[in-house]
Amino acid sequence: MTETLDALTEADGWQREGFAARVHYEGAGEYYSIEYYEPSDCVLYWKVKGDGETAVPVGRETVPAPLRERIRLDLDAAGIDPDVEARTL
Repeated sequence: MTETLDALTEADGWQREGFAARVHYEGAGEYYSIEYYEPSDCVLYWKVKGDGETAVPVGRETVPAPLRERIRLDLDAAGIDPDVEARTL
C-alpha cells in the first residue's frame, strides 16, 4: 500500500499523511485541498476559504476541469488508476 502513496508524493506538492496524500492547488482564483485516500481508493476535493484555515468538501463538478485533469495525471504517474478521481462516494 505505502508504495503507491510514496509514488504520489513524488508529484509536485503532494504530501503523505498516514494512509492518505494531500496537495493544495489554486484553480480559477479559488483554493483547493485535494486528498487521495489509499484504503478506499478515492479522491476528495475541499474548497479552502480565504482565511486558509477553513475548508469545506465540494462536489467534483464544481472543481475546474484543468485542476481535475492535473489530479488525474498525478494519479496516473503514481500508478493509480486515474478513473478513481471520478468515483462518487
